[in-house]
Amino acid sequence: MAHIHKKIKKGKAYFYYREVGRVHGKTKVLNQVYLGTAEKIKDLVTTNKNAEVKRLQVQDFGALWVANQIDERVGLVKLIDSLLPRRFKGTSLGEFFLYAAFNRMIDSKSKRALPEWYDPTAIQFIRPVDLKSLDSHGYHRKWSSVTEEDLQTVAKAFFDKITAAQAQGDGCFLFDTTNFYTFMASKTHSELARRGKNKEGRDSLRQIGLALLVSRHSRLPFHYREYPGNCHDSKVFSTLLAELVGAMRASGNHDLTLVIDKGMNSPDNFKVIDDISDVHFITTYSPSHAESLAMASRKKFTFVKTPHNIALQENNQFEDCITVWRTQGEYWGRERTVLVTYNPRTARKQQYSLDQKLLKIQLELFEMRAKVNAGARDWKNEGDVRRRYANFCDELYMPDDHFELHFKSLHGKLTMSFNKNFHRIKKYTEKFGKNILITDREDWSTEEIVQAALDRYLVEEAFRQSKDDDLVTMAPIRHWTDTTIRCHFFCCVIALTYLRILELILKEKGFEITADRCMDIMRKLRSCVYWSDQKTMKINRKIEVPTPEQAAILQVFGFQIVDGVLQKT
Repeated sequence: MAHIHKKIKKGKAYFYYREVGRVHGKTKVLNQVYLGTAEKIKDLVTTNKNAEVKRLQVQDFGALWVANQIDERVGLVKLIDSLLPRRFKGTSLGEFFLYAAFNRMIDSKSKRALPEWYDPTAIQFIRPVDLKSLDSHGYHRKWSSVTEEDLQTVAKAFFDKITAAQAQGDGCFLFDTTNFYTFMASKTHSELARRGKNKEGRDSLRQIGLALLVSRHSRLPFHYREYPGNCHDSKVFSTLLAELVGAMRASGNHDLTLVIDKGMNSPDNFKVIDDISDVHFITTYSPSHAESLAMASRKKFTFVKTPHNIALQENNQFEDCITVWRTQGEYWGRERTVLVTYNPRTARKQQYSLDQKLLKIQLELFEMRAKVNAGARDWKNEGDVRRRYANFCDELYMPDDHFELHFKSLHGKLTMSFNKNFHRIKKYTEKFGKNILITDREDWSTEEIVQAALDRYLVEEAFRQSKDDDLVTMAPIRHWTDTTIRCHFFCCVIALTYLRILELILKEKGFEITADRCMDIMRKLRSCVYWSDQKTMKINRKIEVPTPEQAAILQVFGFQIVDGVLQKT
């Protein structure tokens, strides 16, 4: 049975079209469609006074429309279909990539759920497509025909087009790697899905790695590559270095700087970089491998004029400012510029974490001492007790020299005592808040080097976006062949790139919000389709009155809604 249902929210009435029926003897809502307020329904019904509205359908409109506006500037379907010949009838290969990317930009769903997700949207008004073809079988059939070489060709053309449309930038690029777990069975053959150290702690699952190059100037991805999940970062970097240099040079710059993490450090990698005249590097270095630098006196450190430090200074938060000590040192066969930075906030966090762990160790030692001194079973051997203590420290990722354990044998009975090693603890805490940067950019000021290293968070931010529960959402990977996994990664990178382009467009028009926030705002902008009983049964469409934020976003793209109709301004 169908009826109009009214809900009161914050004193306002909202109306829904509902279909109810009995399921297992109980009344259940089988279908519900939002119609709007009484005023909106009246406007829709009275648009043509001589026509009776026979059917209404509310469709999601705003977010999908914005996604399509971004693609109109890129032309993904035309690009892909021009490079890869049509191999099947019906929906083209480019369209399969595009509609998957649109979904990743708005509300990530599995390929099986795509037709159902698109059905209540205004996709047929925005960009018509055969929804029945967009199922998991269709995707597997289409994507299985795409070779690794095909995908690399398409990806290069895609990034070339993105690069050509952007300002040249400063030639500084950020590179990092991450990995994504998959539920692929152990017996399923895959060169990409391998077990390794998973960054989300899912070491028992197979994983695929992702390497990403991002422009510091625009924060746009410039290159990516998927790789087997058991490869070390330094090996991945070595394999991809020639590709990375080519992608950076495509930006039009001839003085390039690559900012990397300490995981990529190896003598062979830096030998290759040293031999490339137009490429420089900034990398981090593990304090545990440079004790003398990590233990340097804080008296050597000076204030560095980064934008963040200047903002802290203006707020009289001098105790939170980052300080730096610049020196020289020989690393990887050459004299390099070395910067040791000290971040007070990081130091305080590390000190708090240490205090908590020391307390846990101390409480555990109290229990151990009680068992040893009581002569408990399995607690009578000094070697076994020391091993248990060392294992407990390992579980906390702590060294076992912060406490000293003492054992004595009295009348054939083992006794235990312990005390803190304050000297070792003080030496350990001297490293807190310190980070070591090594670079061959001797011509750069201290401020420029520090800021470039700090900006590495931009590529980490892209990784966080790729692991968001709603947008992009690369993991968990539910594909089971390497070919479809590669296509899935490409779709996610397209979505990541489009979302960043969206932020750049909004910023250019003075509307600084994140892509997440923009999509959240535009998801709530809906359109209403209604049919009358006229002989023509003409389809009519009205878009609901936009909020000020929605209207501002529409204005950014040169559109406005007048009397429920989308028009160019």
